[in-house]
Amino acid sequence: MELEEFERNNSQSRLLSSPVPQICRTEDCCLGIDEAGRGPVLDSKTLSEADRERLFEKLNGSSDYIGWALHILSPNIISTSMQQRAKYNLNALSHDTAIGLIQFALDAGVQLTEVFVDTVGPAEKYQEKLKKIFPELDVTVRPKADSLFPVVSAASICAKVARDRVVKDWKFVEDLGELDADYGSGYPNDPKTKEWLSRHLDPVFGYPQFVRFSWSTAQTILDNKATPVAWGDEDDDSAGGKSSTPSVLSFFSAPKDVSQPQSHRFFQERHLQPLLEF
Repeated sequence: MELEEFERNNSQSRLLSSPVPQICRTEDCCLGIDEAGRGPVLDSKTLSEADRERLFEKLNGSSDYIGWALHILSPNIISTSMQQRAKYNLNALSHDTAIGLIQFALDAGVQLTEVFVDTVGPAEKYQEKLKKIFPELDVTVRPKADSLFPVVSAASICAKVARDRVVKDWKFVEDLGELDADYGSGYPNDPKTKEWLSRHLDPVFGYPQFVRFSWSTAQTILDNKATPVAWGDEDDDSAGGKSSTPSVLSFFSAPKDVSQPQSHRFFQERHLQPLLEF
């Protein structure tokens, strides 16, 4: 599992995969889908990290008939998606990622006939959604599918191993000095997780990109301890305010020198723009 591409720029998501076994191009195959990480940084552990690594190496060593693909979603992408004006919630993001992985397998030439998915949201609606998109496939969506179907168990191992490795080797783009890497379980009932979030909160900039800002526990700490910010409506055309819609005459005026220094990476990655008028 080569994670170098993601580690070079962990503010963006990345799709990784093993080679497609030749038998998967000629024989009927099934696909399992699961995810890891619904907290701000980590996920719960049924197996130890060492056990997961051992099982993944066993799966990876069976490359004659087993392949895998991973779509690593950056916490930064999740945060910006969920907090943008047109909300893109976590369930929809998870569904679209699963759809993308199924399509990736089909495009790669896998002779796919069955798909088993650990549900995100109501299982029946999710299953119906997938069947409409992939009517040629036999789709099964269930809660706790990783404990019901071996192929989903294998997918869960792959996802969690990737998560473990990414978290362990996370490269902070922010200058945080000596950082405590003991994040806890990543769930709201874990005092260690909440304590870490409180200690690493910047009152202006919030958290490092490692943390998903949109997570409710992180959001609560931000609301209670961060500096409050009042955002103006960019489309406010109320009395006394200027319309954001340019005049048609502006398109015929002489071009102006609009060259500006490039903004810092922090603002680019969060899609922040300078406020030109008050």
